[in-house]
Amino acid sequence: MEEAKLERLNDLGQPIGFAVPGWKPVGRPPSTPMPGRVCDVVRLGENHAQDLFEAFSADRENRIWTYLPYGPFDSAASLGNWLEATCLGEDPLFHAVIDKETGRALGVASYLRIEPATGVIEVGHINFSPALQKTVMASEAMFLMMARVFDELGYRRYEWKCDALNAPSMAAARRLGFVYEGTFRQATLYKGRNRDTAWFSVTDREWPGLKAAFEAWLAPDNFDDDGRQRRSLAEIRTKS
Repeated sequence: MEEAKLERLNDLGQPIGFAVPGWKPVGRPPSTPMPGRVCDVVRLGENHAQDLFEAFSADRENRIWTYLPYGPFDSAASLGNWLEATCLGEDPLFHAVIDKETGRALGVASYLRIEPATGVIEVGHINFSPALQKTVMASEAMFLMMARVFDELGYRRYEWKCDALNAPSMAAARRLGFVYEGTFRQATLYKGRNRDTAWFSVTDREWPGLKAAFEAWLAPDNFDDDGRQRRSLAEIRTKS
């Protein structure tokens, strides 16, 4: 981290960024599954529509759709039609979060704005059903997606963006180790209203420490017989 803070000057005496020797474009994320201990993250398909509709329907007030530019859907068929029309491409690259115990899809997340040439990629379109929210599965799914980006593919930067009024998303980003970078005012429009967009990121230099914290938090011995965490992810990150 210290190297990034050292000022480098070019031949004209102007400050320039730290060197990235030998950089080569990285690969695009593959469609192969990301297996975990309590969940799997797999390529989203039409076969997940029924599970997702049932899981999302547990949110009777449709709160999970407020900060997304689409939804809610009134049937599994309409969700499936939307999925088929918008979620089967390569960017965004949508994934389903599968409960290992039941085999059912409980939420979605995607890679998007994928830039292999510069090693930048974003996670977004996150929609976790009530059964997935605030669970070990939810955190593990985010860890698996990060691990693919940094360990498997070698990206330099992983982004998280959300409506600046979406307090739960802002809190989740910070809990997962993303660093707040600022808010872009009037960045876009959706559902007939303005969106100021908050930006967060994790870089490859931050990843080793964050990965170690995730692994310590996800370890089975960090949970008691009732599944309650012994140490929070934030506590582990603070002490690491």
